[in-house]
Amino acid sequence: MVQQYTKAMIRKEFIEMLNEKPINKITVKDLSIKCNINRNTFYYHYSDVYELLSELFQLELEKVIDEYNDTFSWEESFVMAAEFALKNKKAVYHVYNSMQREELVNYIYNIAGNIMGKYVEKQSQSIDSYEEDVVLISSFYQCALTEMVLRWILDGMKENPEEVIGRIGKLFDGNIKMSLKRSEELKKEENFKEVR
Repeated sequence: MVQQYTKAMIRKEFIEMLNEKPINKITVKDLSIKCNINRNTFYYHYSDVYELLSELFQLELEKVIDEYNDTFSWEESFVMAAEFALKNKKAVYHVYNSMQREELVNYIYNIAGNIMGKYVEKQSQSIDSYEEDVVLISSFYQCALTEMVLRWILDGMKENPEEVIGRIGKLFDGNIKMSLKRSEELKKEENFKEVR
């Protein structure tokens, strides 16, 4: 219990520091002082601040996965996932502009994959599409959403994510189901050719 509290405190102070300065300017010494712990305590839990960052993104991803609700649209789920970035804009920029950018990209990619994978799978339940097409459609939207979020970060996170994601949802409404139905048609056509 004490270990969990200590790790949670280290993560909290780390996020605060990351909102103030780039990750390469955050030292274990400074973080330990801010947490009122000695450096050995920090090293007991983490090998360095980069491992701490990795764990932070992993925990945020798990939180999004746990909070995903089948009654939510993919848009609502994605906006919920953007909450961490909105609360910690400077921290996100500091990671984006650092050597650890890959951690951030993977975090966004995994969230997009989780949300779109579940959504496309749910949409495909009443459609007899190819399983590999379900994966392909999920992957396409995962990549598109990841790139959109990265572009949003690059452009200064000025636009309201609810409006942007909501607009995308309206513009592309029905496309996933239409793609799945097209896969079902292809499957029927190909099965018919095999029978002949």
